[in-house]
Amino acid sequence: MSEVALARWQFGITTVYHYFFVPVTIALSMLVAIIQTRWYRTGEDKYLRLTKFFGKLFLINFAMGVVTGIVQEFQFGMNWSEYSRFVGDIFGAPLALEALLAFFLESTFLGLWIFGWDKLPKKVHLSTIWLASIGTMLSAVFILAANSFMQNPVGATYNPLTDRAEMTDFLALLTNPVFLVTFPHVIAGAWLTGGGFLLAVSGWHLARLNKADRTEQEDQDAGAYRWSAKLGAWVLLIAGAAVVISGDFQGKVMYQVQPMKMAAAEALYHTEGGNGEMAEFSLVTIGSLDGTKEIWSIKVPGVLGMLAMGDPYAEVPGITELQDAYRQGAQLSEDNALQKAYAEKLRTVGINDYTPFVPASYWTFRAMMTLGFIGIAIGAYSLWVLRKGRLPKSGLVWSTLMGAAFLAPLFGNSFGWIFTEVGRQPWIVAGVLPTASAVSPGVSAGEVLATMILYTLIYGALAVLEVGLMLKYIRLGLPAEVPPVEIKGEDDVLSFAY
Repeated sequence: MSEVALARWQFGITTVYHYFFVPVTIALSMLVAIIQTRWYRTGEDKYLRLTKFFGKLFLINFAMGVVTGIVQEFQFGMNWSEYSRFVGDIFGAPLALEALLAFFLESTFLGLWIFGWDKLPKKVHLSTIWLASIGTMLSAVFILAANSFMQNPVGATYNPLTDRAEMTDFLALLTNPVFLVTFPHVIAGAWLTGGGFLLAVSGWHLARLNKADRTEQEDQDAGAYRWSAKLGAWVLLIAGAAVVISGDFQGKVMYQVQPMKMAAAEALYHTEGGNGEMAEFSLVTIGSLDGTKEIWSIKVPGVLGMLAMGDPYAEVPGITELQDAYRQGAQLSEDNALQKAYAEKLRTVGINDYTPFVPASYWTFRAMMTLGFIGIAIGAYSLWVLRKGRLPKSGLVWSTLMGAAFLAPLFGNSFGWIFTEVGRQPWIVAGVLPTASAVSPGVSAGEVLATMILYTLIYGALAVLEVGLMLKYIRLGLPAEVPPVEIKGEDDVLSFAY
């Protein structure tokens, strides 16, 4: 394999692994804040116990996310130095803000939350977890703004004297149409995962406690888990609706700025729709090994046009027609300043194939949607099972559903990002910088392969540690709570005991 392919594999492996922790961190931080707010307002012991229980699981996940995320930024300099050189002035700005503003905000206040129990007044301590959760959201803002630039490079132009892209408008990065639709979709997907996690853990404990000879303590535990399970199920439903709506908007924007990606998502080789005909959406398509010939399929008329442009009779361009247009000099977007400025230089690169790997785009797109709908369906079913004070019956079916409530949205998020990044190929910056031109010139294939193997082994060990810690503390269940020290004033906060 070439150094380009190996560098892509390495970045893909480390990024997908890191992103397993991201949606859980984003959603669980806010969910823990909501549960603690409930305790602050009601004073009920079960909410405090739930806060500390899910707070511990959140902290394990957060720590692992930080460790695995550090590698991502180093790779820009190690394997993708030409990318960093070309767009560093633009791509580096939101990354710097993410580190200096968002990460410091969440880590600082998360530290205060961890060590502030019984030391800070209840209201102040509550504010620390809210500020930490806001920090995780800000991290998502800046990271997604940087990634959206790669999908639709706005706010920049090309300087031929330095052979680099230069920022012209930072605000344009934050008002990028791709960012404006991607941010709510990603956050909704994170909440879908967080709701599934809450339901899965609580639902498993509820089934374990569904017995006739429950003790008084187990009865109290069942009440707490039932509340958090219902919260998780409702989050699944509400976040699921938000995912569907935001995904529809995202699809329409993607058809405007990256029509080849969306054509690959449908394995649409020839233009459909227009002139009174409806473009068909493929539910399942089986094709030849090279992917250019359809053998069998199930399609729904009109849906593709609605997804692309909100019109069942809209003309949706196919891969073949787009490929021909790009080979003849057409740009991805006619009004993109950076793509226009770099067009002349791009002709010297000599790209001949503008098509991403169609099978990966097609199936990851469907895996993303299918897994998301599975999570939503489990949320609805769980609310029906838990109606009127009922508890679920222990068994393989319920355990499988609880596992799927978390894993389906989690892997759905991952497949969504694989589709987003694979479908952008052959570009690392859409319509401007080809992926093959972005790798570090001084790094050999052997060096990339060696580090990829090393990272994979380390991440495998971390996975064993993460799963082991999570399962250990999930099995331990709710803590036996000791009444907290009442903080009355500043003197109590600042006092020391020896």
